[in-house]
Amino acid sequence: MEPGSPLAQAFARKTDAELLYLTQHPRSFAPELVQAAWAELQRRGQVPAPEPTSPPPPATIPGIGVVAVTLALACLNLLVYLLMVASGVDAVEPAGRDLILWGSNFTPLTLGGQWWRLLTACALHGGLWHLLLNTYALLFIGALLEPLVGRWRLLVLYWLSGLGGSLASLWWHSAGVNSVGASGAIFGLYGAMLTLAATHATRLSRSARAALFVHTLYLVGTNFASNLNPNVDHAAHLGGLLAGALLAWPLLQPRTANAHP
Repeated sequence: MEPGSPLAQAFARKTDAELLYLTQHPRSFAPELVQAAWAELQRRGQVPAPEPTSPPPPATIPGIGVVAVTLALACLNLLVYLLMVASGVDAVEPAGRDLILWGSNFTPLTLGGQWWRLLTACALHGGLWHLLLNTYALLFIGALLEPLVGRWRLLVLYWLSGLGGSLASLWWHSAGVNSVGASGAIFGLYGAMLTLAATHATRLSRSARAALFVHTLYLVGTNFASNLNPNVDHAAHLGGLLAGALLAWPLLQPRTANAHP
């Protein structure tokens, strides 16, 4: 109803009792009269004015933007694998020399000055099955963690955890190692999730954090238990796990100010 309309002027002369009667018996009067009565009562301050509503957010594909970095990392690992296979590397069981050529964490070369292998090894995989297992684990933990910590924090956690895993592998396998895989970086995300669940660096409630902590601990335990093969680089897994857990503390501190227990 326009403020200066004849209907508004007419209702401005009515008493509060008359206006309230109209609003309390909406079925007995025309809708425009009831609306005019409400508008006049709101103008007089007798009833609260409706709060303005914000327009709905634009429609998006659920989840895609939220886990963009996780998807990008999974695609990177897949791309590297496809390039390796296209170049002639065995798709199921790559030869050790091929992995070295592509940038594995090979002790003599890494310690000989090719330190970049500490990171490139995280994007290589020892066959299709290795890639599929790590991709599943990455997508699972990334979908949980990235919405909580943000894209850039997840990216930093991933690569620094991978670096920590590669260093741990070099340290543990003093006789030498030829290691590949994103497992160290992925275990770093598990470690970060444990830190996140054990602290107030998130808006999650205490019960939700406890459930998240137990669930993540279960996932870590089952991952170790299901990989008892002596060829599995558990040193990289543990190194990545510890690196992620420790790095998460300073990285996630800015979020603690607005967190709720």
